[in-house]
Amino acid sequence: MVPASSIVMMVIDIIFGVAVPVLLSWWLVKKFNVKFSTILIGAATFIVFALVLESIVHNIVLKGPSGDTILNTPIYYALYGGLMAGLFEEVGRFLAMKLLLKKESDRIMNGVGYGIGHGGAEMLLLFGIGTISTLVMAIMINSGQTDTLMSQVPANAKDQLQAQLDAVSTTAASDYLLGIWERISALILQISLSVLVWGAARKGGRWIWLLPAAILIHAFVDGLLVFLQKSVSVFSLELICFIEALIVAWFALFIARKAWK
Repeated sequence: MVPASSIVMMVIDIIFGVAVPVLLSWWLVKKFNVKFSTILIGAATFIVFALVLESIVHNIVLKGPSGDTILNTPIYYALYGGLMAGLFEEVGRFLAMKLLLKKESDRIMNGVGYGIGHGGAEMLLLFGIGTISTLVMAIMINSGQTDTLMSQVPANAKDQLQAQLDAVSTTAASDYLLGIWERISALILQISLSVLVWGAARKGGRWIWLLPAAILIHAFVDGLLVFLQKSVSVFSLELICFIEALIVAWFALFIARKAWK
C-alpha cells in the first residue's frame, strides 16, 4: 500500500510542476512585456534538443559497443551524461537565440523569458506531468489493480514495471517534497544558463566565450550529480544541486551586470 501522505505529496508535486511554469510565464509577459512566443521557443528547444535529439544519441551510443563500459563505470557515465546534456542543451539554446529570436531586442529579460520556457518545459513535462503516472500507479496499487496492469505489458517489460511499482510503494512522502526542491534548483540553473548563452548569442564578440563556459558548467553540474547519486544521501544530493544552482545564478548575475551595464 502507498501511504496517504505520499499520495498527497504527489498531488502537490503535480500542482507545483504545472503552476510554477505557467505563473512565471504569465508574470514575465505582464510585468516585463516578454513575448509569449519567446517562452514557447525556449520550451520547444528543450523538447527538440534534450528529449528528442539527445535521446537518439543515447540510444545509439549506450546500445553500441561502448555502452556497457559507459553504463557500468560511474566516472565514464558521469562524464558522458554531463557532456551530452551540456552540448545538446547549450548548443540548442544558442541556435534558438541566434536564429529564432534574432528579431527580439537583446534586453536581458528576453533571455530570462527563454530560460523560463526551457526550464519550465523541463519542470512541466518531467516533473508535473511525469508525476501523474506515478500517482496513477499509486492509486492502482491501493485499489489492488496491479495484476491488471501487469497483464497489459509485454513479458520483457514486466520486471521493469514491477521495479517501478516497488519504488512507488516504498518511496517516502518526504522524498516527494525533495523533488520540489530539486525542480527549484533545476529551474534556477536553466534560467542562469540561458542568461549566459543569451550573452554569447546576442552580444557576441568578446562574450562568445560564454557558450563554451555554459557547456562546461552544465556538464560539470550534471556530471557531478550523476557521479555522486549512489554514494550520498538524497538530501545531500539535493543540497549539492541547490548550492551549484546558486553559484551559477551568482555568476550569471555578475555577467549580466557586466554585459548589459
